Amino acid sequence: MEERSDFSPLESQLAAHVRAHLGELRGSEARVAQVVLDRGADLVHLSVSDVAELAGTASSSVVRACQRLGFRGYQELKIAAVRQAPAPAPADRRDPAARALADTVRAAREALDGIATTLPADDLRAAAEVLDAASHVVLVGGGLSGAVVLDAAYRLRALGLLVDAPADLHTAQLAAAGLPPTAAFLAVSHTGSTPTVVDAARRARSTGAPVIALTSYARSPLTETATHTLVAGGQDIVFGLETTASRIAHLAVVDALTLTLLAVRGERAERALNLAADVAADHTY
Repeated sequence: MEERSDFSPLESQLAAHVRAHLGELRGSEARVAQVVLDRGADLVHLSVSDVAELAGTASSSVVRACQRLGFRGYQELKIAAVRQAPAPAPADRRDPAARALADTVRAAREALDGIATTLPADDLRAAAEVLDAASHVVLVGGGLSGAVVLDAAYRLRALGLLVDAPADLHTAQLAAAGLPPTAAFLAVSHTGSTPTVVDAARRARSTGAPVIALTSYARSPLTETATHTLVAGGQDIVFGLETTASRIAHLAVVDALTLTLLAVRGERAERALNLAADVAADHTY
């Protein structure tokens, strides 16, 4: 593969960073780094599987190579490539609606594409099994993550779980502190660093209850506290839209967790869903 020669100044920064670490890589990881150099900003159009195929290696090797290069994974490296993509045409710059639509869709797509890399199926299954075994579940999320918590609470309740999702974070602290070891705690936080959410998770953990974290970062105060971590969302791709992209990714994980839990619970979940359907029918014209 021929190395790209048309790097913009920003692209040169990424290329320089990769070249600076190229000597530390061997074998498949070095081939991954070469693909990064060859493709530059075009990485925005490539999935982790695409890069693995181009490098003649496995997706796991792509992730390891990205980590050796100083990124948390392929998603973060891809974000750097997105930021280096060619600027929109002048007409798009003059149309804020067109620009906003394109940026929002791109951010959502990138966040969703990253889930397959950051969330192993085993982690999702383990979290579903914890919820299935729980006597009841307390869910907590602050700010914009509160919408994800409400969605998750509704879905878990529809599957027959006993659920508590306090809207007030002080009440959430009390609910977490009073959990028995047989219960479970689910915390949703984009950054994993919201003090009230992290404190509630720590209180729940101190009671012996398992703590499931749904967050965008693999390493944070919340993940250090959690017994199970579900990572999706990644860093901000378009300035100011990080919470939008992460919420979409987190909602997708809630859907996947719900479907997994449905399979785990079997007939119990089916009976609960039939009841939920009856209730919904009573409120439908």
